[in-house]
Amino acid sequence: MSRLMHVASGPYAPPVPARELTAVSADGARLHVEVHGPDGAPAVVLSHGWSCSTAFWAAQIRDLAVDHRVIAYDQRGHGRSPANPVCSADALADDLEAVLAATLAPGEKAVLAGHSMGGMTLMAAAGRDRFREHAGAVLLCSTGSSRLVAESLVVPMRAGRSRTWLTRKVLGSRAPLGPVTPVARRILKYATMGPGSAPGMVEACARIVHACPRKVRYAWSHVLDTLDLDHRVRELSVPAAVVVGTADRMTPVVHARSLVAALPNCVGSTELPGLGHMTPVEAPALVATRIRELVSAYTGSQRIQQKEGA
Repeated sequence: MSRLMHVASGPYAPPVPARELTAVSADGARLHVEVHGPDGAPAVVLSHGWSCSTAFWAAQIRDLAVDHRVIAYDQRGHGRSPANPVCSADALADDLEAVLAATLAPGEKAVLAGHSMGGMTLMAAAGRDRFREHAGAVLLCSTGSSRLVAESLVVPMRAGRSRTWLTRKVLGSRAPLGPVTPVARRILKYATMGPGSAPGMVEACARIVHACPRKVRYAWSHVLDTLDLDHRVRELSVPAAVVVGTADRMTPVVHARSLVAALPNCVGSTELPGLGHMTPVEAPALVATRIRELVSAYTGSQRIQQKEGA
């Protein structure tokens, strides 16, 4: 089965990047990086979630790359980035730092947007020097900082030890996902998307998720099971906005509200009625708009100042 199974046409088909490069992380892990849009434009860095790839951000890349330099990368083991035996929150932070170093000029600010595990990546890196050097603002989409399995609503049971145990078995399954069939699409839609999600959205997400190698999906499920980044959230001092769907079963609204309460500099919170976990796919224009707003408010003036001083 091909690892790159994304749709080939329509709004969720990944656009062709202006250039591609490889960033090398602290432990030697190699990361596939794409750069879209004009050189010299305000920078946006996109970090995808568990079992996804750069293809997940196709709609935002197409929208933003008209007048932004959009940098998207595959997390280790995902998409075109080779698997690595090291899977941890620190590794996620190391990888993000490597991408920032490879794509941004010294001192250059960017808006960093992360979905699910991508948002956790931003939290994990919050105290790092390179993150602070380059992060002008962040957007946290459908994500959480701890208790991911205990708070998940994927298993329709009352909260407690039994639900947590069963959720751990479901999300941490070693079973291959197999081909994208009508049954597979229904399961994925139930677990990760709102009930009103259009078939094209479901198809795009199913192809991306099913392309993730089974061993990679399993390895990262264990990292997410025990993840605790609550202390890192309090270090995320740059302006931060939060987006969540009210029908999110993977990282329910309780996570977003906890982030809003803990972030030192929260500049906005958006709860999208009836939407699920895949907000960048389910609400592509809104997520792109939030990123644009952050660029304009917190990094746009940097470009003006640089041009005036040239």
